[in-house]
Amino acid sequence: MTQDAPPPGVPGRIGPAGRLVPILAWLPAYQRADLAGDLTAGAITAIMLVPQAMAYALLAGLPPEVGLYASIAPPFLYAIFGSSRTMAVGPVAVASLMVASALATLAAPGSAEYVALALVLALMVGVILVLLGLLRAGVLANFLSHSVLAGFTSAAAILIALSQVKHLLGVKAPRGRPDETVVALVQALPEVNRVTVVVAVISIAVLLLLRGPLARWLRRSGLPKGLAGLIPKTGPLLVVVVATLASGAFDLAQAAQVVVVGAIPQGLPGFALPHWDLEKWRAIAGAALLIAAVGFVESVSIARVLASRRRQKVDANRELVGLGMANIGAAFTGGQPVAGGFARSAVNFEAGARTQLSAIVTVVLIAITVAFFTPTLRHLPHAVLAAIIIVSIAGLIAVKAFRDAWRYDKADFAAMALTFAGVLALGVEEGIVLGVLASLALFLWRTSRPHIAVVGRVGASEHFRNVNRHEVRTLPHVHAVRVDESLYFANMPALEAHILGAIADDPELAHVVLICSAVDLIDASALEALEALVGELRDAGVTLHLAEVKGPVMDRLNRTDFLDHLKPGRVFLSTHEALATLDKAPQVTAP
Repeated sequence: MTQDAPPPGVPGRIGPAGRLVPILAWLPAYQRADLAGDLTAGAITAIMLVPQAMAYALLAGLPPEVGLYASIAPPFLYAIFGSSRTMAVGPVAVASLMVASALATLAAPGSAEYVALALVLALMVGVILVLLGLLRAGVLANFLSHSVLAGFTSAAAILIALSQVKHLLGVKAPRGRPDETVVALVQALPEVNRVTVVVAVISIAVLLLLRGPLARWLRRSGLPKGLAGLIPKTGPLLVVVVATLASGAFDLAQAAQVVVVGAIPQGLPGFALPHWDLEKWRAIAGAALLIAAVGFVESVSIARVLASRRRQKVDANRELVGLGMANIGAAFTGGQPVAGGFARSAVNFEAGARTQLSAIVTVVLIAITVAFFTPTLRHLPHAVLAAIIIVSIAGLIAVKAFRDAWRYDKADFAAMALTFAGVLALGVEEGIVLGVLASLALFLWRTSRPHIAVVGRVGASEHFRNVNRHEVRTLPHVHAVRVDESLYFANMPALEAHILGAIADDPELAHVVLICSAVDLIDASALEALEALVGELRDAGVTLHLAEVKGPVMDRLNRTDFLDHLKPGRVFLSTHEALATLDKAPQVTAP
């Protein structure tokens, strides 16, 4: 486990207890100077989280209180076990969509059975994450590529938006494939509730105004920076309050049949055991694994970005445990699966959060809201929550990432596009699995065709470069070739074909120098192929040599008898030494 840099206000190094339970590292040495920032950030994040939590519960097909419950115990537990000082944990859009996708065929959205399954899903996600953390499997974050995530989140944003259109229009439409949803929405157009549409349009317009033109105007207005940044962030809560008051005053639910959230249970969530049904646990196990993977990768990416701004480090294994404990806490307190939210975490950071005390402040304020103020939300229209979701997920469509991938690497673009299309055409789980498989296939394809460069000496220097790119000198009886990839079972045929082709084309060749400066690994299959290549070259009167072999690779070779088989071939320290030595060596003609 890497040693974390001490956070602000924490002198010295972090001890074993602090690495296992990070709160023990920063809380005992907490400094009063950090309190104002943590209090402010915690309050601002709570203002942002209340409407978002209810909206994301709606997206997941759950009652709004489930999102609020998921904003109490989970962030508190993450504050104890998580390694990021500023990440805000709670319900997020993509995880909510995945919950809805996983449970839609098992129970009716919003039903008691559906809620029970959501708690089971949270528990399974939490257990998976904790186990991976204890196994120190944080490195798995590197296996879900940026291309797959960008394709997945872009498609997810479209699915999320489509799922909310019915709430914006005030119609009923079953959840299904995108084409089925569009057809259902078109068929329901005659039943559109005009008042609901007006509420939705006004809500979206106000949210966009607060995020865009008003935010820019406030920054230029001369207001204190903190206040100018705070006002736009209160937009969702402002829209919720005004819409709720207007809905109640005009009794929109009765007078205009506008769908509202209705009665929300008042009081803090109790402790409850998730429902046990082995058959249904098995049915959602795959979804739990994917939610855990996607939630972890997104969360650790957010945490690393924020930590780097203050020269801190994030321990991926501690993040697994922290997020796992947060999800387990959600399962036992009536909440849905949670993860780190990028927008909320960024707001928390920019508002001055220095430690996870800001999260504890957020928890306290959410708990007060749930305990005393939920009855005031009964008149809140669903259209307002849908508007909050639509505006918040707009940035998930990674148009720039698609464009950049097309320009830079068509293979990455292919993985991104395949994931995007797979999620839309096949479903959330199937699409992301397809994307991961496509990424692995592309990796194997790329590395099976390594870049192989024939090199020569640049002038009289000790530098060697590609003969196709530079003016270089070569030796007529020596073929110096550099392979820019680790050697393993998939790419050895390409290297063998190149070398055997070179000696077939040039009868004068007596030596082949394989330059290994870019080789980090030679697996067992590649080693066996190299031994066979040594024999084939020897039969042709050619000697194989190695140059610039890295220490770890050389250590492995020394544990085998390969170097004995290589003789009279040698292992040279540098390409310069190899070419200088072989320039004086007698030439051997093929038998």
